[in-house]
Amino acid sequence: MNTITTPIITQIEQAVANIPGWSPIDQLYTLFNLVYLTADLEGDIVEVGSWCGRSSSILGMAAKLIGNTNVLCIDLFPNKNDWHQNEDGSYSFNVSLADRLYGGYQEQTVWKEPFEKDIAPLYEKHSSILDYFNETIAQCQLEDIVRTYRGDSTDFLKSIDHESQDFKCKLIFIDGDHSYEAVCQDIKNTEKYLVKGGWICFDDAFSYYDGVNRAILDLVINNPNYELGQQMTRKFFVARKKVIN
Repeated sequence: MNTITTPIITQIEQAVANIPGWSPIDQLYTLFNLVYLTADLEGDIVEVGSWCGRSSSILGMAAKLIGNTNVLCIDLFPNKNDWHQNEDGSYSFNVSLADRLYGGYQEQTVWKEPFEKDIAPLYEKHSSILDYFNETIAQCQLEDIVRTYRGDSTDFLKSIDHESQDFKCKLIFIDGDHSYEAVCQDIKNTEKYLVKGGWICFDDAFSYYDGVNRAILDLVINNPNYELGQQMTRKFFVARKKVIN
């Protein structure tokens, strides 16, 4: 396949055909285009919430195309034994890392039917979502571009501050814990590295998650440092950090 003349949307469809996840093609296409349009900006790409690598692979494809850009993926990557069933029959998980306990799907849990349909089968192949993610990235030949941070955005913040005080990013994609507090924390932890003209993006925006909606309203739409805020697809919101303040 000639990648230069083959439509990007066709390449995206082929790339994610067998990757589990909930990001629709129109959202992935929009995400790819945003990365493509940041080719002249400094910095890397930060993704909060990566799961099996469906959107990560598309971010990686775009980063590979524009060059000189890495994709840093932050996720708890729960193991099979991290999940537990709640009293109402729904599911949540707890991950223990470095003597710290992290919770997933605590405020808005996963109901039994979607858990058994979309999540439980993943563990028939791998005992950890991280193994599934690494397999995805390897199959897409993106190992040199995509890096993982197992933890949350606060852990990422500490690691970046420790590794390099000059870190910058050109695009942030937030799709982690959907509670208001968590989304606000993810925004605050990552936006300080976003360069002028860079994009901040959100999955599950203005769809079914009040916490996500309120965080975007409070910290992005009502923030004078952002412009061009727009719901781009059914559940994908983007805004650009102002070039001139």
